[in-house]
Amino acid sequence: MFLFFNAQLTSESKKVTFSREESKHITKVLRKKTGDQLQITNGNGNLFIANIINDNPNKCEALIEKFHFFERSNYFTHIAVAPTKNNDRLEWFLEKATEIGIDEITPIICKNSERKTVKSERLVKIMISAMKQSMDYYLPKLNSAINFNDFVKKSSSHKKFIAHCENSEKSSFFDTINKKESILILIGPEGDFDSSEIEMAKENGFKAVTLGEKRLRTETAALVATHTIALKNE
Repeated sequence: MFLFFNAQLTSESKKVTFSREESKHITKVLRKKTGDQLQITNGNGNLFIANIINDNPNKCEALIEKFHFFERSNYFTHIAVAPTKNNDRLEWFLEKATEIGIDEITPIICKNSERKTVKSERLVKIMISAMKQSMDYYLPKLNSAINFNDFVKKSSSHKKFIAHCENSEKSSFFDTINKKESILILIGPEGDFDSSEIEMAKENGFKAVTLGEKRLRTETAALVATHTIALKNE
């Protein structure tokens, strides 16, 4: 079963009109015809069941017959990660994290960051594709890039952590977290966080943690953190 995405749908929607690209995919690739059933989500927990009423390859239309609402999971994962120099690696992380289950991502610009800007349009498309592939009904929230200092000072979460590579006292991330918690973890750039950033995070309520003995790439560390939280909540 294929899942389609339309952010404009609400519980009051009666009909959906697909874009030309999606219409061709539905009618030419999937070979769907008038009367066939489709599943659509708006990324906010809703699943819409619709029947095609017009199988035009340029403007496919479907009538919504019913919808279901699915509650969000009872834990919340927010990863604040420094954008990687190679944008492909950030894209890889967002795709896999969406498949595993993540709620919010914030790109943070650090002192050692080699990439200072993030173009969100392509990243959102990758997340939508991953959401559809994994048959999930929630699209993670991708925030605009923000300076590390500004983010740390204003961030609020039930549990806040920073994963870094300095040889200082750190707790095991897996052992520190519990089920059903709202968790925010900071993941640094390829050159790791600057010492002053680590201290600032600690001063603002972030607990230093380790993700294991290996030194991980930025995107790997972010994914390990995402999976660790999901694993803890199984």
